[in-house]
Amino acid sequence: MKKILVTLALAMLGLASAQTVVKLQGFGGNDTAIISSLVREIVNPALEKEGIRAEYQGIEGDYRAALLNALSAGTAADLFYVDIFWSEPLFASGRVEPLNKYFTPQELAVFNRNLLNAFTLRGNVYGLPKDFNTLAVQFNKDLFDEAKVPYLNQTDTWETFKDKLKRIQAALKDVAGLCVVADHARFGAFAYATGWRPFNAQGRTVLDANFRRAFEWYTSLVKDGAGKYAQDLGEGWTGGCFGAEKAAVAIEGAWIGGFLRDKAPNMRYGTTLIPLDPVTKQRGNFIFTVSWSMNAASKNKEAAAKVLRALTSPEAQNWILSRGLALPSRSALANSPIFQRPGKENELNRVVFQGSTGVGGAVLPFKFGALDGGNWMRPINEALQAVITGKKSVDQAIADAQAELNRIVR
Repeated sequence: MKKILVTLALAMLGLASAQTVVKLQGFGGNDTAIISSLVREIVNPALEKEGIRAEYQGIEGDYRAALLNALSAGTAADLFYVDIFWSEPLFASGRVEPLNKYFTPQELAVFNRNLLNAFTLRGNVYGLPKDFNTLAVQFNKDLFDEAKVPYLNQTDTWETFKDKLKRIQAALKDVAGLCVVADHARFGAFAYATGWRPFNAQGRTVLDANFRRAFEWYTSLVKDGAGKYAQDLGEGWTGGCFGAEKAAVAIEGAWIGGFLRDKAPNMRYGTTLIPLDPVTKQRGNFIFTVSWSMNAASKNKEAAAKVLRALTSPEAQNWILSRGLALPSRSALANSPIFQRPGKENELNRVVFQGSTGVGGAVLPFKFGALDGGNWMRPINEALQAVITGKKSVDQAIADAQAELNRIVR
């Protein structure tokens, strides 16, 4: 009997030692519980027969700094999140494994092209999009009804959008039409609609006539009585103003859904696309996304590729989507019946997903090449703030921003 038990124990030990553990790292907070559940319910059962097990570690605090430190120390996980905002310098560093040899072109083609392009550098794919967001317009139906103003819709242009905001603000004295922020992460979508791009063919940033047209329109919202500056409303983002009913309209991504669920669960709100530029008849938008990327120094690359495939499989993305946690990066899931369900949050998710497709117009990833995105945006944000608060003219603010960008973008 003793011999049998010893044999069984050795067999079990052999099985355990044969198992390959693939380490995952990403954001802390809610992601820790969500991804750990995804791994436990979908990923690990799918890879059990291959002797592969994934383990997720959420990083609290400054994730970017933690990842860079871990990569330098040789302690980074086999797979980790890479935020599009700072992706390109990391991809160019050689610390991230190109994925082309692990995935066929057919396997890569199933992902939303805009998302996959966001993690492609010099022809190499350095990450598979985990999920994503774009911007959309949320509007408070009760406030629109009270002001007797027609709801916003996807045919609105900058002009009709602004007119409705002005009518809201005029009718409801204590409510702003739009909560205006001095932030390229919102303003930039309107600039892209005009045809302006952050970098020209020579790699320089030129605040040209297209940029100026969007800049003048956006900063005029406060002066013309269509909106109020967020800081004057005691808020730092448009969702905060919207949730507190200080503003009738917000411009945010699907992340506002969870916030409103907690902050204003009974609010009747609708969601529509960003308004059209009346000149180009186009709209603009950002892609905000995070990839699953592979550590170039990983000793488990083949196993990590299998985990990566399982993490982004239709089963995994349907699991995420069905729980209302994020938007899937696979194009085919645009037709998921989950998007067609009635309800304000399903409409929000549906419109945000549409924002990444052709109907979204000029949709650019929220990244700025090899530059630090925060440093690049600073002159534009300062120019927006200076004009909105009346401290500079449009001419002076743009001239100052251009001079600073000339120094930054060499």
